[in-house]
Amino acid sequence: MLATAYAMQVHISWFGKHTLFIPPWGWLMRRLGGVPVDRRAPQTLVMQMVEKFRQSDDLVLAVPPEGTRRKVDVWKSGFYHIASESDVPIGLGYLDYGRKLCGVGMFVMPSGNVNEDMNRIRGFYRNIRGKHPNLESEPRLREET
Repeated sequence: MLATAYAMQVHISWFGKHTLFIPPWGWLMRRLGGVPVDRRAPQTLVMQMVEKFRQSDDLVLAVPPEGTRRKVDVWKSGFYHIASESDVPIGLGYLDYGRKLCGVGMFVMPSGNVNEDMNRIRGFYRNIRGKHPNLESEPRLREET
């Protein structure tokens, strides 16, 4: 992800478990764009990031997908709510291990219709293969009916 952003000449911010940001490497994680997240208190994360978007003209936030370490039935919906409440598009980044490609494929502006927006997102990711295909799951949010 960081190498792709560097190649695209985009400075990104990204979420990381808060323990990544303690000495001795915390300074480096922040320098690389890391935003510490305490997963024991996730309730305020969306509003914190909405406020960061309001305060910045050029914030690019990379939110890692669910299911990168284990298979999940539904994705966490924070990325959708952050984008929706911040009035910013969701850039669909990818690392396609099968074809050895990476990048940002398209942007989805949240319309407020979660089902419709997620159908577009699912369509984009349909043919992209991760490093561990056995862990892949269809992008789906709890909020979908």
